[in-house]
Amino acid sequence: MARGHACSAKTGRYVSKATAARHPRTTITESTSDKGGGKAYRSAISGRYVTKGTARRHPGTTVTENS
Repeated sequence: MARGHACSAKTGRYVSKATAARHPRTTITESTSDKGGGKAYRSAISGRYVTKGTARRHPGTTVTENS
């Protein structure tokens, strides 16, 4: 598993690494970055960045990241 904090796509809360390992389809591991502001949307299933429209259609498996 990557270094960083694990976050639930369903609740938006941080979860333990053990919980993230048990539920890989609905958790993502975030790494900290010094990049600029803005929002990014990431799929908890694939780990890829997705568009805002995709995030709206799949709110249970998409996490909004504030940069």
